[in-house]
Amino acid sequence: MKRLIWILCLFCLKASAQTRKLYTDGAKPKLVSKQFKFTEGPAVDKAGNIYFTDQPNNEIWKYDVNGKLSIFTDKAGRANGTYFDSEGNLIVCADEHNQLWQISPEGKVKVLLNSYEGKLFNGPNDLWVDKHDNIYFTDPYFQRDYWKRKKSELNGEKVFLLKNGQSKPIVLDNLVKPNGIVGTPDGRYLFVADIGAGKIYKYDIKPDGTVSNKRLFFAATADGITLDELGNLYLAGNGITIVDPKGKKITHIDIPQPWTANLCFGGTDKRTLFITASKAIYIMKMNVKGME
Repeated sequence: MKRLIWILCLFCLKASAQTRKLYTDGAKPKLVSKQFKFTEGPAVDKAGNIYFTDQPNNEIWKYDVNGKLSIFTDKAGRANGTYFDSEGNLIVCADEHNQLWQISPEGKVKVLLNSYEGKLFNGPNDLWVDKHDNIYFTDPYFQRDYWKRKKSELNGEKVFLLKNGQSKPIVLDNLVKPNGIVGTPDGRYLFVADIGAGKIYKYDIKPDGTVSNKRLFFAATADGITLDELGNLYLAGNGITIVDPKGKKITHIDIPQPWTANLCFGGTDKRTLFITASKAIYIMKMNVKGME
């Protein structure tokens, strides 16, 4: 019995030490604003400013490094997930007409994709852009009240790759309902949250950008996902769950909202965890930087 208690104490001490590496004891998410309808898709630019979507209001907002909120565009194509490319363009999952957009820093829109083999996408949801500006995105089907159609035109719900300079995406995998997606900065690994299956998958990224060696990384229902500099994976959903590089849970951060949709790191030092949760946005000061 004493040995069991000793082992449990060692486990708790180790978990506490891991948590302290991530954030200071007692640190909690701080509410920034709750003026929105439903927040999603945060992305950080090179300066550390964060852009996020208020999808029902068809807006993309900017939260700058000084803590100022402003509207970037109110014609956002019902934007969901977003990510910046190397040129400072915001790549957007434009849910209104199931497209993939590129928005320049000046706000000019270019449609990158509007169909796959002549059929509408289900609804591009989230994306990650690698160092070569290849775009990895998920395409689950979530019925929207502003759509005229009532069912998918595609066979399944897929993970796609749009290689830089090409106009036709490549199917990487079929999942139950793929959602959050992120890759490592070195381009070696890709993580995808299958919200329909309650699983997070990890893939190897091959030199041509396609993937192999799919395996279960962690069993959880997650929406958006992101990575920190230590390789820990952050899962949004019922609050935030943080998982180490080996697929072991480190800790959980409670968010006082019905649903935590997405998250990213921002700020001038990339140590501010920015969280989109239902009608609100939160920030939390971290001891680690984001990988983005």
